[in-house]
Amino acid sequence: MQNKKNSFFFYVETQPNLSKNRNFLVILHHYNKKCDFMGLIDDSKRINEIDIQEERAILVGLITPQQGEAKTKEYLDELEFLAETAGAVTVHTFLQRCDGPNSTSYVGKGKLEEIVAYVEENDISLVIFDDDLTPKQIAFIEKAVKVKTLDRTSLILDIFAKRAQTASAKMQVELAQYQYLLPRLTGMWTHLERQRGGIGMRGPGETQIETDRRIVKTKISLLKEKLAQLDKQKITQRKNRGKLTRIALVGYTNVGKSTLMNVLSKSEVFAENKLFATLDTTVRKVVISNLPFLLTDTVGFIRKLPTHLVESFKSTLDEVRDSDILVHVVDISHPQFEEQIEVVNRTLQEVCDAGDKEMIMVFNKIDQFTHVPKDEDDLTPRLRENIPLEELQETWMARMGENCVFISAKKQQNIDALKKLLYNKAKAVHTARFPYNDFLFQTYEDLEEENN
Repeated sequence: MQNKKNSFFFYVETQPNLSKNRNFLVILHHYNKKCDFMGLIDDSKRINEIDIQEERAILVGLITPQQGEAKTKEYLDELEFLAETAGAVTVHTFLQRCDGPNSTSYVGKGKLEEIVAYVEENDISLVIFDDDLTPKQIAFIEKAVKVKTLDRTSLILDIFAKRAQTASAKMQVELAQYQYLLPRLTGMWTHLERQRGGIGMRGPGETQIETDRRIVKTKISLLKEKLAQLDKQKITQRKNRGKLTRIALVGYTNVGKSTLMNVLSKSEVFAENKLFATLDTTVRKVVISNLPFLLTDTVGFIRKLPTHLVESFKSTLDEVRDSDILVHVVDISHPQFEEQIEVVNRTLQEVCDAGDKEMIMVFNKIDQFTHVPKDEDDLTPRLRENIPLEELQETWMARMGENCVFISAKKQQNIDALKKLLYNKAKAVHTARFPYNDFLFQTYEDLEEENN
């Protein structure tokens, strides 16, 4: 929507798979900054249909002493996947080697001029930076490039808003958006620093930014109260699940957790080859042999994800905390799967306090694994891409013992071995909790154990 008089833009995206005419404020871009932010959010809720064209984006990253070129390119590949998930097409990528981000423009003056020239010549509508930007940096860069400017966190928030389906997930996303917005009000709206005048406005007064900051804080408090009520309902639901063993699927985003959930539970949880395809926590009852247990699919983790965003999804964290066993799903075909494992383990330890729970490592996507054999006369150091799958299996099985299995959920390869492992682990928890026989039916193995 465009108003030539005030010269501002805001963009709203309608999600066809949500309730009818349900719209989300994706991003708000301004030029003269003479519009009321909270008013725009309210106005956006009354818009029924706006055509959104596919946006052309460029990505910007830094090569620093702490983050080498290979690592930066890998992060930008992931950022491109995020942009694709959000609906943008990446046209070009800019890299700059420096000691660290510029406090005002993130990149150097010359690189920013290069970006501005490329934006003007190639009809670019979106510039995405791989790191979080300060309000000062966003204001300065947008003034220079004159198009929408996003950082990694705001892009992830946009995907969250697009993926949220349940009332709980929508409120959690809204809370995360307001928490992200609150410290950025000053940099976004310079006109908010002035006090309002006129009849009835004289006296001590307050600046517009103070008013909007108070409104945002109030909305955050209300959302937290609503989520607290939902948490009480979730706690009651978990109590009603009774004595069943609880197993939670955790892992990096887009490693195949939902696909594995569908295979094990024979359900139809939404699964797609995109980041954060699943945002809502899903619980299904699974029966293997004579033992039923509950299997939970949770939201995936990702690198450079601020802690407060993860904490907004309290329902997911509670499911992880209350689980008896964690199934850590890993994409073995990803070149940096070991770093993804570290990211997930660190997040589980810091946010979920689940570092001491029993964990099963499930290496998924073995059907997509590839490696490049080295020549015998090649004396260069061996890279990750030179290691065959068999060697990785031996290494991880030696490290994890029996708590490790290699599968393909999509091709359903080695699923029986995974089911056997899950059964043994769930059975151990079940028999420890209920020493008396309480299975659905007796098996010959159980009878032999009792006789012995």
